[in-house]
Amino acid sequence: MPENLPELERGLTHAAMRECVYTFLDEGGNFDFSPGGTPYFTLTAVTTRRPFLLHNALDELRHQLLEQGRELLGFHCSEDRAAIRKQVFDCIVTHLDRLQIVGVVIEKARVRCEDRAPERFYPLVAEHLLEQVFRQSPSSSGLRRVIITDSLPIKKKRRAVEKALKQGLAARLPQEAAYHLLHHPSASHFGLQVADYCNWAIFRRFQQGERHYFERLGLEVVGGRTDAWLISNRGR
Repeated sequence: MPENLPELERGLTHAAMRECVYTFLDEGGNFDFSPGGTPYFTLTAVTTRRPFLLHNALDELRHQLLEQGRELLGFHCSEDRAAIRKQVFDCIVTHLDRLQIVGVVIEKARVRCEDRAPERFYPLVAEHLLEQVFRQSPSSSGLRRVIITDSLPIKKKRRAVEKALKQGLAARLPQEAAYHLLHHPSASHFGLQVADYCNWAIFRRFQQGERHYFERLGLEVVGGRTDAWLISNRGR
């Protein structure tokens, strides 16, 4: 075995890191358009590349909490205690320079009746979101992409998600670009947990008017129309 094999392997690993982009998706609200449903629906994408320095920081935080007697499989913003939520947001804010956050907010009452079925509604929102993700990072359009969503227990909803993402990617990525579309449990990947936190901040900003974490993430409304808004941490 060549003595320099470890160095060679490291070089290949670093090259692979530069050639692959990861996007993690999370949604907020529900598909219920009755008065009992949520007023807003949000879909957020967090895009980054390896090495996942933020994920390392979150792993350290999780183990610190485990050593304090807190049983955590992972972080989930709406369920985490306020003190833990603050610590997770602190980690995210420290690594914002490596994150592209893009969100779409939909005021559901203004959505046309013919667009409200999940298999119709989700593709419309997801394709708009993906268009903005790719537009804000044109330098990465030719790189391999790994797109990961949370596991979806409802089969009908999962089919809608897959259809939306595949259509959006086919329309906006170069033909030679490779991508993988995966559905993993949120607890299995810190990237999904970060997307959950970012989406929570956006959802709370519109649902309850809470701006603190929205502003801490450097988010702002960068576009929209009467029934939808585009959110980003990268400006216009």
